[in-house]
Amino acid sequence: MDIAFIIIGLVLLVFGGDWLLRAAVGMSLRLHIPRMVIGMTVVSFATSAPELIVSVKSALDGFSDIALGNVVGSNIANLGLVLGLTVLLSSITVQKSFYKMDWPFMMLASLVLYGFIFFDGMIQRWEGMVLFTLLILFILVMFRNKGDNEVPDEVSEMADKVPGTGKILLLLLIGGVALWGGSELLIRGAVGMAGYYGVSERVIAVTVVSVGTSIPELAASIMAVLRKEKAISLGNLLGSNIFNILAVLGITAIITPVQAKDERLISSDLYWMLGYAFILLPLVFLPRKMRLGKPEGIILVGSYIAFVYFTL
Repeated sequence: MDIAFIIIGLVLLVFGGDWLLRAAVGMSLRLHIPRMVIGMTVVSFATSAPELIVSVKSALDGFSDIALGNVVGSNIANLGLVLGLTVLLSSITVQKSFYKMDWPFMMLASLVLYGFIFFDGMIQRWEGMVLFTLLILFILVMFRNKGDNEVPDEVSEMADKVPGTGKILLLLLIGGVALWGGSELLIRGAVGMAGYYGVSERVIAVTVVSVGTSIPELAASIMAVLRKEKAISLGNLLGSNIFNILAVLGITAIITPVQAKDERLISSDLYWMLGYAFILLPLVFLPRKMRLGKPEGIILVGSYIAFVYFTL
């Protein structure tokens, strides 16, 4: 039964990623908003929905290690596994907004999370409110600067056929529902199989659950690359990491404080997350400026395999 959940979940995630991408590009073209902004807001929020559902439910059920480990592990998987596999498939030309706004905000969110949880091993309600306030600030800044310094991406397959508003909303709805349902089935199947072998909450959270909740990002990013919407692909991943910290952990902590019961979440996993967030900047400039390709993909995926190895 667990295997069936995994297969059905993967199918829903692939289709959901494609529908969500179509809605995002259509919204971008209709509202004249740069696709990087749509990728970092609308698509990121939709693909972060599984993390939000899992984290809130886990925290309320008393499994706070899963709530925190899910976000930390998902952020690691987004940059190591998802971005790595995406640029292995096709190189991405990085826009100036990456180092002017997107990467700095992701790094800021990561450091704020580190500061909140390092000293007492817990995210209090007031800290959750601070995280959520930063999220609102991030969204406002993104839309305020939506037209600044955007470099046209490759020609989109959808550029000459903008869908109507009704179709965009329908695609957004069914895409989001498919991603949510697919993630739920995948997580249920994966956790069921992992639990059979007696693996700890933390290990399940930062590996199985985090990869499961990162599959929407993987599906959306690969679909974006195949449809030549690479700005959405990179923007989705950076935005998703920001949403995971500020929205998922922010909202979860506001509902109920999140505690790291396993100290390895702080002594190991959190540093891996910070390391991935930091290393992305030099990778964008070296060896080829403003471009991510196969060499960078090999580094990202290889280091993610190392992370899983040391975690297990």
